[in-house]
Amino acid sequence: MRILFADDHPLFREGVKPVLQKLGPEVEIIEAKDYPEAFQAAHRHTDLDLALIDLNMPGMPGVEGIVRFRAAFPRIPVAVLSASDERDSIQRLLGNGVLGYICKSSPSDVILSAIKLILAGEVYIPAILLGEQPDGGAVCGGGKHEPLTRRQIEVLRELSKGLNNKQIAHNLNVTEGTVKIHLATIFRVLNVNSRTEALLLAQKMGLGG
Repeated sequence: MRILFADDHPLFREGVKPVLQKLGPEVEIIEAKDYPEAFQAAHRHTDLDLALIDLNMPGMPGVEGIVRFRAAFPRIPVAVLSASDERDSIQRLLGNGVLGYICKSSPSDVILSAIKLILAGEVYIPAILLGEQPDGGAVCGGGKHEPLTRRQIEVLRELSKGLNNKQIAHNLNVTEGTVKIHLATIFRVLNVNSRTEALLLAQKMGLGG
């Protein structure tokens, strides 16, 4: 397994590398300290299994850098690391195919679990990103936050279209019982009590249809 790890802080890279090495003894970590080096590394190593990229690095604006990287290397799964950011930026990242948004302040086991989830083909979005923030600004904080999986996000998208459980089940080719299970998990993760509340949070993350 080969992972590109791009971050402009050497101490942070040194702190996260042991976490990445827990993915297995065969893990090879390719380091980059800015966007130009990240692009060069991706050109050299065409078999990357994951690109783990700090959002704010020298070379170009953060979101623009990620968008350009995704356009240049569409086959490479990308996860973003960030200390904080605006929700509209997160929406743009998710809309451009980023498979995970990981807060730098997360404990190492949460970072590891998020990366494993992404490598398994899921999408990691900490539930805290969907919650209310009093200042509407920074969204990363400490602690463990259960993510939403790719399938749960698909259910949220269908829910935001105003569809009932039967229609969602038909569109996703699953049973109504499976939809109910996903909805129960979504309500718990997002700390909401109704379809309407879940729908509003989905719209805040740009998941509306």
